[in-house]
Amino acid sequence: MKRQKKGTAKRKTSKQKSLGRYKSSLEKTCANLLAESGLKFAYEEHEYVLMDKFIFEGVYWKMTPKSKTMIDKTNKVVLPIKYTPDFVAKDKTWIIETKGFIHSHHDFPMRWKLFLQYLRDLGDPLPKLFICRNKGQIEQAINIIKGDDKSNSHGAGKKLRSRNDKSA
Repeated sequence: MKRQKKGTAKRKTSKQKSLGRYKSSLEKTCANLLAESGLKFAYEEHEYVLMDKFIFEGVYWKMTPKSKTMIDKTNKVVLPIKYTPDFVAKDKTWIIETKGFIHSHHDFPMRWKLFLQYLRDLGDPLPKLFICRNKGQIEQAINIIKGDDKSNSHGAGKKLRSRNDKSA
């Protein structure tokens, strides 16, 4: 039985309210810059399943954060690993992930490597990928996407399809 929470619901800060549907100010900045540049994009609409769910049939006991004892997870479903990029081009030729701050125990680096492998193994032409930490890097990514940045000699920025696309 779940323990009931006491008190009132957590309120959103004024910063969270002003961001609208974006989770960070860097994401909002990226969306604004992409819109100003005329690039069409989708925000967190494409989910990629990097590893399917499965059942581990061996003996498996797991610690939990709320209990001092372990629980038996034998023959239970292990959830899939999924990745949802922040910004994907409507034609899927580029992807921008914004990461202003990464916590020390964050799983993003592992998930990103699995995503790179997923794209490689998919066999489709590869999109241009960007991980931006600030406004300047977002502007540089937009210049590369638009072909205005001559420093980019890698990748053709071809179309990508996700597993959940019906048109593929």
